[in-house]
Amino acid sequence: MQHHCPFPVQFSDNRRCYRAGSAPGFSLSLLLVAVLSGYAGFGEAAPAAPAPAVKLAQPYVGWARGRLLVAPRAGLPAAQFEEAIRPVRGRSKGYLRPLNMHVVELPAGVDEQTAMRELRKNRRLKYVELDMAVSQAMALNDPAYAGSWALQKIQAPAAWDKANGNGVTIAILDTGVNAAHPDLAANMVAGWNVYDNTADTSDVHGHGTMVAGAAAAAGNNLQGGAGVAWGAKIMPVRISAPDGYAYWSTVAQGIYWAADHGAKVVNVSFNGVSGSSTVQSAAQYLRNKGGVLVVAAGNSGGLESIAASDAMLSVAASDQNDARASFSSYGPYVDLAAPGVSVYTTTSSGGYGNASGTSFASPVVAATAALMLSANTRITPANIDAILKSTAVDLGTPGADEYFGSGRVDAARAVTAARALVATDTAAPTVAIVSPTGGRVAGVVAVDVTAADDVGVTRAELYVNGQLTATDALAPFAFAWDTAGKPDGAYTLTVQAYDAAGNRGTSPAVAVTLGNDATPPVIGSFNLTDGMTLSSRSQTISVSASDNQGVAKITLSVDGKEVAVAFGASLSYSLNTSKLAAGAHTVTVRVTDKAGNVTSRTVTVNVSATLVRSKR
Repeated sequence: MQHHCPFPVQFSDNRRCYRAGSAPGFSLSLLLVAVLSGYAGFGEAAPAAPAPAVKLAQPYVGWARGRLLVAPRAGLPAAQFEEAIRPVRGRSKGYLRPLNMHVVELPAGVDEQTAMRELRKNRRLKYVELDMAVSQAMALNDPAYAGSWALQKIQAPAAWDKANGNGVTIAILDTGVNAAHPDLAANMVAGWNVYDNTADTSDVHGHGTMVAGAAAAAGNNLQGGAGVAWGAKIMPVRISAPDGYAYWSTVAQGIYWAADHGAKVVNVSFNGVSGSSTVQSAAQYLRNKGGVLVVAAGNSGGLESIAASDAMLSVAASDQNDARASFSSYGPYVDLAAPGVSVYTTTSSGGYGNASGTSFASPVVAATAALMLSANTRITPANIDAILKSTAVDLGTPGADEYFGSGRVDAARAVTAARALVATDTAAPTVAIVSPTGGRVAGVVAVDVTAADDVGVTRAELYVNGQLTATDALAPFAFAWDTAGKPDGAYTLTVQAYDAAGNRGTSPAVAVTLGNDATPPVIGSFNLTDGMTLSSRSQTISVSASDNQGVAKITLSVDGKEVAVAFGASLSYSLNTSKLAAGAHTVTVRVTDKAGNVTSRTVTVNVSATLVRSKR
């Protein structure tokens, strides 16, 4: 049986499809629209492709057809970026400037995985990833539940003696929020709908209202329950389609919007968010503005091969007995645990219910962070991370583990520690250039950096001979130094790194010698000769070339029209001569090296009249 997938952008895992009803096209957010005037949305979905060559990890439901998320290195010129994505015939259809991330559209028929692997080989690019589709991290819902054990378990009432979240805004990146709910209305502030690019943030699926209630349902209002940070404001940011599924790109856009509109805590209760470089870049942008991202660890119930990240807090779920919830994902990326079984919360119908999943453990931690910020407005994101982990109740094996992270969150202890903290950061970051380490360089030079700080590095700057060349505000820090037009000779590279307190660290200098290539490439072989006659319907054209610094590409043109391009030192192309008229035709080979030097050769070949007559 064939299933019609009406979702505006198909998933590449065509084993599953999810209905989106009458949803409009998957629009770019206002952020991208402002950058790309006149561009209304992502490109049309590519035709269905075979099942992916690799098995999808449990948190993911597929990925967007026909596009990749690509970040160039800081300092890379726009023309060099276009050159970098040309091998897969990609083109940028959206640019999120603060994250230095492009949404790259691929032509129909180009496999996303193959294109991603090809682009990842290019040192001019910082990262390349599929735009994964992610689902809500909710396990079940029981409307009959009439109370909450979670608040007592994390000692929220004791925390409320010191702070209730007042003055802090929590952004709920989800399916929207029912702003008219009697236990949420008093705490609502304006948000944004990233999916439709409108101000309509009503809940189209129900999940977001439950997440919002767990975080910040109003307190002392004689109705319903109370969220962990019942005095905080709720900023709804809709990132999903009507069916409840979102993409890494919409998650990142939502984080960016929330960070720029005053949210100090951002919650994302979707599976598989922790592993995205795009989301991590958005999280770092938020941290640079003093905000914290908290995400659900996921509901696969199994081990996830996701690396730990300092940019966000990933939260697993525990039950009433401080045991791991059976559905809770685990792995080295898990930072903390929180109640995630039978959490009493608000529902989109205007009532109350009980919900389970890491979707509801995550807002418990997010709300605890809001309590801490309410108690001490001067604490930094790194302070919040450290305090939450150091005050957590250790569960499982002693110390941090992959099931509970540092332990189950304790709101009372965290708020007490936050109030007592006096920030006295005077330690400068440590920073070093790991590549290049010296010697001869040419062309676009990839500069790799390591940087660390006891609180956190907020930005790094590349200096060449003492002149600022590029700035990267998103870890991991990586630069591209374009040497085109610069004279050969000795250069000194240094990197300066800054933390949130303004402390600056400088790397040891690296001395390099710029020797841009002035030697053109050499065409080694070209199997067509001047004046030869082509008498078969298919003529294989073979070209090989060499260069002292490396061949960048070979192009082949027939009668002035480019028919083939190869990025490397050889090209093979099958020319359909039956499409050519009888008589003389020019064939031109053009070889370009990595410095832009060009060598070309043109031959004239003849198509026999016999061949033309035979095709009739």
